[in-house]
Amino acid sequence: MATVEQWPQIIQGGMGIAVSNYRLARAAARAGALGVVSGTAIDTVLARRLQLGDPSGDMRRALEHFPYPRVAERILSEHFIPGGKKPNQPFRVLSLPNATMPQRRIEFLVAANFVEVFLAKEGHQQRIGINYLEKIQTPTLPSLFGAMLAGVDVVLMGAGIPLAIPGALDRLARFEPAELRFNVEDCQAGESHVLRFAPHDYFSQDSGPLKRPDFLAIVSSHVIAKTLARKANGRVDGFVVEDHTAGGHNAPPRKARGLTNLDGPAFGPADVPDLAQFRALGLPFWIAGSAGSAARLESALLHGAQGVQLGTAFAFCDESAIAPELKRDVIARARTRRLTVVTDFEASPTGYPFKRVEREGLSDELALQRGRERVCDLGYLRRPHSTDKGVSYRCPGEPVAAYLWKGGKEPDTVNKLCLCNQLLATIGLGQVRESGAELPLLTSGEELTEIAAFVDARSGSYSAERVVRIVTGRSVSSRPERASNEGEERKRVQEPTSLP
Repeated sequence: MATVEQWPQIIQGGMGIAVSNYRLARAAARAGALGVVSGTAIDTVLARRLQLGDPSGDMRRALEHFPYPRVAERILSEHFIPGGKKPNQPFRVLSLPNATMPQRRIEFLVAANFVEVFLAKEGHQQRIGINYLEKIQTPTLPSLFGAMLAGVDVVLMGAGIPLAIPGALDRLARFEPAELRFNVEDCQAGESHVLRFAPHDYFSQDSGPLKRPDFLAIVSSHVIAKTLARKANGRVDGFVVEDHTAGGHNAPPRKARGLTNLDGPAFGPADVPDLAQFRALGLPFWIAGSAGSAARLESALLHGAQGVQLGTAFAFCDESAIAPELKRDVIARARTRRLTVVTDFEASPTGYPFKRVEREGLSDELALQRGRERVCDLGYLRRPHSTDKGVSYRCPGEPVAAYLWKGGKEPDTVNKLCLCNQLLATIGLGQVRESGAELPLLTSGEELTEIAAFVDARSGSYSAERVVRIVTGRSVSSRPERASNEGEERKRVQEPTSLP
């Protein structure tokens, strides 16, 4: 368990599908932040990197260190294409994740998480974290185990209330079976489901226990944080407190439900986290959402936080995995403020609000994204539901007829995007189809245009190290002295309208 002194002031957020890749996490860690890789769909990311020929050699080098060589050899024989696939050749897809995946699919998940964490930790002694979504449950346990095999230092998880994750970390560290309650829709009274992963079913224990990583929950309210602190089945080490200005998915507004994009602004004072309540918990916490400046970091410290989590600032830096041409375009538009970030209440199949970037002059971009031929061939956001034949899966972003046949409701499908495929396209790993390549989907926090402050005038870009240096000021060797009460704090720092 890390002490307060060991925790950094900055957490580099775990964004998107591999936007926070191993290169970004490694660079952020070397600069003094907690470097974090995204664990979402990381198995598909590894498969596609190998099919592109692994031009850097990093995937193959990491697999050489995987502690189960036969698994690594089989992965290479089945997925690696020397020289890479042809540009017009589609990627081979993995079988869709579900509660009863075969052994090879489980082993691939474990190896993929190992590879990303191993590479992020390579060449330095700083701490590395991995970010998962509670909403995506079926890959979670083998993914955690794979990251722990690589020595991951911190696990971060949001998009739900991950009560069972701390206990799962305890058990997996000892190579013991771990279980999660499986959230299945349409269950009958008394019906329940669990996901189970027993490491010994797949891997031998050739040494002692694994290191148990620290656990940070990503939350939007102190109520959820209190629930986790009191009721989680193991140790919770701190919280990332994310408000509605952050990128990606947001918690729904507390005073309004079932919104569409026509309803207008929906977030208000009730959606601003109560930082005094977080301080009272006595655990470290970081503030996320429009936090990418030295002033925001100072304000966070004065409000009792350990520091800030930054997503957007790192998302468009040199080391992130967003396709270079997209980064150049966004940076150029940010410098001239030709960008808008909107909260889309309809885009995500999860039902959560989702931040979407609109680029001035590309008015047909959203129409093209919505007009995509509906194909659900990755399945990470499918929702499990109970049937008389067992658990089945459906996604509001799949073909409408298929969704309705599975018992879904047509209003759920309106204006849904395929986040799985389109976020992969954002990092240059989009599927090639007869109808054309998948279109990228950009998400960011509301402060997107503020990334212009990080841009080096000579290169027109910026590094992860530059973000850390500017936000921390480098000259700041210790925290500002905190005010003794709320009244004195307000004299020193202008009270924020949302999170600091």
